[in-house]
Amino acid sequence: MSIVRRPSTLLGLLEVPRAIAELGTFPLAAKALANAPRGDGHPVMVLPGFVADDASTRVLRHFLRARGHNASGWDLGRNLGPKAIGAQGEALVERVLAWRATSGRTVSLVGWSLGGIMARIIARRVPDAVRQVVTFGSPFAGDPRATNVWRAYELLAGQRVDDPAARTLLAEGAGPLDVPTSAIFSRDDGIVAWQNCHGEDGDACESIEVRGSHLGLASNPAVLYAVADRLALPEGAWHRFRATELHGLSYPAMVAPSVPSDQTRLVTA
Repeated sequence: MSIVRRPSTLLGLLEVPRAIAELGTFPLAAKALANAPRGDGHPVMVLPGFVADDASTRVLRHFLRARGHNASGWDLGRNLGPKAIGAQGEALVERVLAWRATSGRTVSLVGWSLGGIMARIIARRVPDAVRQVVTFGSPFAGDPRATNVWRAYELLAGQRVDDPAARTLLAEGAGPLDVPTSAIFSRDDGIVAWQNCHGEDGDACESIEVRGSHLGLASNPAVLYAVADRLALPEGAWHRFRATELHGLSYPAMVAPSVPSDQTRLVTA
């Protein structure tokens, strides 16, 4: 049985200063970011993390738009779980379907942390409306208590993580999807257990490791480049991320797939 520990308290306390310090890596990555693949203009919805709103993903969306990606926020306010998307995610489903109908094209979903879990749930619900899913720092596998903010989630979202409804939603987001998926994670994550932020690789699903804090992921140059690269793939022509010779960007060697959630035990101490 694999033991998954939530990040240490020290790592969590260092999240903010680390995220600020990581902004200093932008000059080193400027050349690589300027040459990131250009998009084809299909709609891209960027979903914020827990308690965050569209302002938190502004850097990422600005970068994506500069590279020709039609990226927009989710326009549902702060991400407070069911308070934002509805008890069954109906508000988010309706928004994705509306984008699909208006544009005439499938929608790519990019989600940070809790937003990534939601993106996977929506892709499970309406796969015909979704082109692909890219997540970063999203613990869609394993025990939801393997995070330093699960108590805050229960308080602010008004939903217990072991509530049957919550468990059902989490189960929807876990496991292989019918659309291509890329799960970006960092072993240095101070908020969620990195082991739960990626799954088994398959024909159209992959894991991409980066270095950095959880709070800095949405402005991490390695994340920005990887997201743009994934979104630029032609529909129906998905292939794995190739992270070779990218000046100023770091993509550590990929790790073995995490143990399925039913074999995972959480250590809370």
